[in-house]
Amino acid sequence: MPVESPAPLTTLTEDERLLRDSVRAFAEGEIRPLVREMDEQQTIPRTLIDGLFALDVMGIEVPEALGGGNARFFHAVLVVEALSRVDPAIGVLVDVQNTLVVNAIRRWGRNEVQSRYLPRLAADTVGAYALSEAGSGSDAFAMATRGVERGDGFDLTGRKLWITNAAEADVFVVFANVNPDAGYRGITAFIIERGAPGFTVGAKEDKLGIRASSTCELLLDNCHVPTGQVLGEVGQGYKVAIETLNEGRIGIGAQMIGLADGALQHAIAYTQERKQFGRPVADFQGVQFQLAKAATELEAARLTVYNAARRRDAGEPFLTEAAICKLFSSEVAERVTSLAVQLFGGYGYVKDYPVEKLYRDAKIGQIYEGTSNLQLQTIAKQILSKG
Repeated sequence: MPVESPAPLTTLTEDERLLRDSVRAFAEGEIRPLVREMDEQQTIPRTLIDGLFALDVMGIEVPEALGGGNARFFHAVLVVEALSRVDPAIGVLVDVQNTLVVNAIRRWGRNEVQSRYLPRLAADTVGAYALSEAGSGSDAFAMATRGVERGDGFDLTGRKLWITNAAEADVFVVFANVNPDAGYRGITAFIIERGAPGFTVGAKEDKLGIRASSTCELLLDNCHVPTGQVLGEVGQGYKVAIETLNEGRIGIGAQMIGLADGALQHAIAYTQERKQFGRPVADFQGVQFQLAKAATELEAARLTVYNAARRRDAGEPFLTEAAICKLFSSEVAERVTSLAVQLFGGYGYVKDYPVEKLYRDAKIGQIYEGTSNLQLQTIAKQILSKG
């Protein structure tokens, strides 16, 4: 049976518009008053996290029978974009929950694993995804964390770095190599709960941007994980990682276009209010052209993100599209936020105005879930293989 074609990229259905608008309203009413405080204190209040669960955006693709939204991946993209217009730190919290943790468990978890964890992730439990290490960033499968089979499971030892949501999470998807002689085919994905013996969440990193979002190390010291907590099959962790990260990159693209949209809206409003030489700054053609170019780039980036998400939902290949949208949207976010700071002038350089934070937040888009160079490599391989 042929795969149904994706919906037109620029068209949102009624339910998609309603979802986007409800999340935007939540972001403006509940998140915006806390943005500066969260950035300075490097924390997300639990009451705000509870509000996200109440909004039903923490288990968007979880089946209704398991307490979730039973929606599509594209809905998750709209949610991350809408949240990131106000605070990309909240956007990435929801992104990791949905595009990485929930997706990995939905796709690779056995029925009993899905029944055990998906209701919690949809209702009140934050999840984290632990792949990166000190020596395995872009080369993700060069991991040093090891698993040794013992009794009814595996003893895991190692150190994970740069783990988003780690401070808030109670459920972790953790990768370790249980058969180093087999190379990447020894990598296995496990589900570990906070409080497990031998498992410790370390201190937060003191970051440039998205400071409210926690980024921590994880320490595993002979942490015993029962075989029933293996996600997928032993030795299939590399597949879990590859397929999940392809979707996660679309989520980061959504974060970046939301961030850029927020910065552009601030810049438009400010240039219409700020007067120089007796008239609003927005009356000057040079400023108008800069805003027009930024709006054009943002719309183009949005289309790459929506295209990748629609293709994923339609069951069509999206590897190249995911890499394109992450690469381009992160570059656009950096350019648009830089322009916003410039148009604000001296005010753009101080923390009293929101564009300074968004400028800091934008840089991470070119680094996590695959650097820009890694995306370029992926795109090049794909287009050359079709030549």
